[in-house]
Amino acid sequence: MKDAKELTREEAEKELAELAAKIAKADNAYYQNDAPDLTDAEYDALKHRNSAIEALFPDLVRADSPSKRVGSAVQSKFNKIEHRFPMLSLGDVFSIEEVDDFVLGVKRFLNTAENIDFMAEPKIDGLSFSARYENGVFVSGATRGDGVVGEDITENLKTIKQLPLTLPVDAPKIMEVRGEVYMAKRDFLALNEKNTAEKKKLFANPRNAAAGSLRQLDPKVTAERKLSLWAYTWGEVSERQWQTQEQFFDKLKAWGFPTNPLNKVCHTLTEIEENFKQMMNIRADLPYDIDGIVYKVNSIELQNRLGFLTRTPRWAIAHKFPAEQAITRINDIRIQVGRTGALTPVADLEPVNVGGVLVSHATLHNEDEIKRKDFRIGDMVVVQRAGDVIPQVVEVKLDKRPANSKPYEFPTVCPECGAHAIREEDEAIRRCTGGLTCPAQAKERLKHFVSKDAFDIVGLGDKVIEEFFDDGILHSPADIFTLEERNGSTAPMLDLFAAVDSGLHIERRQGWGKLSAEKLFAAIKNRRQISMPRFIYALGIPQVGSATALLLAKNYNTFDNLQADMCARETAKLVTIDGIGAEMAKDIVEFFGEEHNLKVIENLRKYVTVEDYVNEEITDSPLSGKTVVFTGTLEKLTRAEAKSLAQKFGAKVAGSVSNHTDYVIVGANAGSKAKKAAELGIKTLSEDEFAEMVK
Repeated sequence: MKDAKELTREEAEKELAELAAKIAKADNAYYQNDAPDLTDAEYDALKHRNSAIEALFPDLVRADSPSKRVGSAVQSKFNKIEHRFPMLSLGDVFSIEEVDDFVLGVKRFLNTAENIDFMAEPKIDGLSFSARYENGVFVSGATRGDGVVGEDITENLKTIKQLPLTLPVDAPKIMEVRGEVYMAKRDFLALNEKNTAEKKKLFANPRNAAAGSLRQLDPKVTAERKLSLWAYTWGEVSERQWQTQEQFFDKLKAWGFPTNPLNKVCHTLTEIEENFKQMMNIRADLPYDIDGIVYKVNSIELQNRLGFLTRTPRWAIAHKFPAEQAITRINDIRIQVGRTGALTPVADLEPVNVGGVLVSHATLHNEDEIKRKDFRIGDMVVVQRAGDVIPQVVEVKLDKRPANSKPYEFPTVCPECGAHAIREEDEAIRRCTGGLTCPAQAKERLKHFVSKDAFDIVGLGDKVIEEFFDDGILHSPADIFTLEERNGSTAPMLDLFAAVDSGLHIERRQGWGKLSAEKLFAAIKNRRQISMPRFIYALGIPQVGSATALLLAKNYNTFDNLQADMCARETAKLVTIDGIGAEMAKDIVEFFGEEHNLKVIENLRKYVTVEDYVNEEITDSPLSGKTVVFTGTLEKLTRAEAKSLAQKFGAKVAGSVSNHTDYVIVGANAGSKAKKAAELGIKTLSEDEFAEMVK
C-alpha cells in the first residue's frame, strides 16, 4: 500500500470512496447485525488511513466520510428546526379491550366490516428524531420538540453509526426519515458504571441516558455514549415509493436504515392480542427497553383517508404495557397546591425501584381516593408506574398495617396560605379560595406561563421561578418582561464605595453570572411576540389545554375577538365549536369575567404582541373560513371523513346551527338542524354539492 503522501489526486479520490464503503459495511455488521466482520485493530486502521488521506486532500472529503460522524462543538444553545410536517404524538391505550375499540373505530370511520391489516411495532423507549436527506445526502437532524419545532441535532445524529449519511440513487430527492434514538441496556449499565467510577451523575434509565446524550452541545460527548436507533416512519418526501407500512420498512432496509426485526403485520384482532402477549413475555430479555406496541393501519391509502385528530393520527395507537409494580411504605402524605388552587395529595414513599426508576413520591389523586382505598401514613402499599411513567399508589397491604395507624384527615384549609379550601358539590377536587394571593397558585401559574407549550422561556425553569418568586423578583407574568429593565447594568461592581445601586443584578446571585443573565434576557426578548394559541394556553384557563387553545385561535382569529366575545359573555359561537362543551365554555367565560385575570392580560399586552392566527389550511377553496354543520346520514362518506375533509379545506366544523353557521350539509333523514337552518335562512348543501366544494 502506498504511503498517503505518495497518492495522486485520482488515487486519493478512489481510495476515499473505497474506505467509506468498507467502513459503512463494517458499521452495518457491528451495529445492525451484531456480527462484526473486522477486528477492532482492522477497523481502526481503516479509519486512520481515511483520516490521513483527508488531511492531505481536504477538498476530497466525502459527504459520507467516517470523519463526518463527529463534527465541531455547538457554539451556543441548539438552533431550532421547523418540521415541514408536524411530528405528532400517539394516543395511548392500556388494555386489549381499548385496542378492540380503536380497531372498531377505524372500521366505522371507513364504513367497512372487512378486516384491516395493522403493522405492530415494538414501542421503543427513547427519543424521537427526524433525519432529512436532499439528493441522497444527510443535511439535517432534529428532535421532535413540540411537534412543530424541534432542536437541531444534526452533528449529534452523525455520531450514531447506524444512520446512513448518504442514500442510494433510487431514493427520493427529498426524504425525511423519522425514528427513535435509544440506548441499549448493556451500554446504559456501562455508562452508569463509568459515571460511578468518575463520581458523576447517574442516569435513572436508558431513555434518560439516550435523551441526555443526544442533546449534548459537544458531539464528541455524544459519540462516546454508544447510542443506537430504529427508523419507522417518514415526514416530507418528494416521491412516495411505497403503498404500505410494510413496503416502507423494506425500503428503509434497502437504504441502510436499521428497522426492528420484531415489526409484524397483524391481520386480525386475535393476531394483535397474541403478538402483544409474546412481546410481554420476551420484553425483559430484549437488549433494549420497550414500553408497549404501536399499531398502524398498514395501507397508506387508508391512513390518508383516516387523517388526523387535533394532535394524533386516527390510524395509529400505542398499546402500553401494564405498569410495573413494587411494595414500599408511605412515610408521609402532603398536599400540593396547583395553579387552579386544586389540593392534590402526594405520598412521600420509602424510595423503591419500579421498572428501573427510583420512585420516592406518588400521587394519591384526590380526597375521595384516599377515603375509598383508606391510605394512611405508615402503610405498606403497592406502587406502580402507570404507562411506565407516572408513579401511583394502587393498594394497601392491610396485613402489614401498623397497630397505631389512624385514618388520614384531608385538610380544609390551604397549607400554603391558610385560606379556606372548599369543595363544590359536583367536584372531586377541593380548592384553595386564596386565588393569586396564595403563593402556591401564583408560583404554579408562573411555571405554567413559561412552560414548553406556552411561552417556552429558556432559563426560567421551576427552580428559578420559585427562587425569583420567594425573593420578590417575580409576582405576575408581566414582571418577566421587566426583568432586564429592573436588573441594572451587568458590569461587575468594582467600587465598593460607590452609590448604592438598586438594580436586581441577577448576574450576582448564586449560580448566575453575566453570560447566563444575558442569555435569560435574550430568551425573554425573543418571546415578546407570541402566537395566539401559545398565548391562550399560557393564561392557564381551566380546562384549556394546547389543543383547545388552537381551536379557539382557529375560530376567533385574533385575541381581541376572543376577549371581546368572552367579556360580553357572548357564547353562541363558542358552544358551536366542535370539541368545546358547555362546562368548558363556562370556565372560559368565567375566566374572562374575573377582574384580576383581565388585569394580568392588560399588563402582559403592554410588553407582548399576540400574533393573529393565520389559518394554514387550504385557503382558496369555497369553504375556507366558513363554519359548517353536518346533519343526517351521508351515503358516500362517513361523518368523520366528511368533517375531516371540511377542515382540510379550511372550514370550521360546528356541532350545532347558529347565526354564525354558513352552510349546513344535509344527508338522509336530517332532523332539527336542517329545520333550524331553514328558519335562520342558512344555505343548505346536499352531499354531492359538498363533494364538489372539496374536490
